[in-house]
Amino acid sequence: MSTNEKQQNSTISGFEPYVQTKGEEYMGEPMRKHFTKILQKWKQDLMQEVDRTVDHMKDEAANFPDPADRASQEEEFSLELRARDRERKLIKKIDKTLQLIEDEEYGWCESCGIEIGVRRLEARPTADMCVDCKTLAEIKEKQVGK
Repeated sequence: MSTNEKQQNSTISGFEPYVQTKGEEYMGEPMRKHFTKILQKWKQDLMQEVDRTVDHMKDEAANFPDPADRASQEEEFSLELRARDRERKLIKKIDKTLQLIEDEEYGWCESCGIEIGVRRLEARPTADMCVDCKTLAEIKEKQVGK
């Protein structure tokens, strides 16, 4: 693998993975700054997508005389609005997570209290449970759902 390929692989979603120094405190100031930066970038990207959707819907809105064309456009807009609604909920979760970082309560499992882990948080910055607790919660959810 070339150096360029290694650089591209080490960059996940436009940020460099966090490298802990020996003896560094978990969720100390540098680590909190790292996750704040990731979450703010993610939120900014989502907000830009919302703006693009609004512009797209304004530009593309037309009163088609053909009912099939009108139905196709309405279905497209409906799908976009559902996606934006999911993103709106995600933005709220990002804001909640940013508040946890500010309150220095970020990075610990809300169920058992252990460290969630840097790599898990980089993969899912809004995670609020460790892998074990999340797995158990999903198993319980499946059992109750049946």
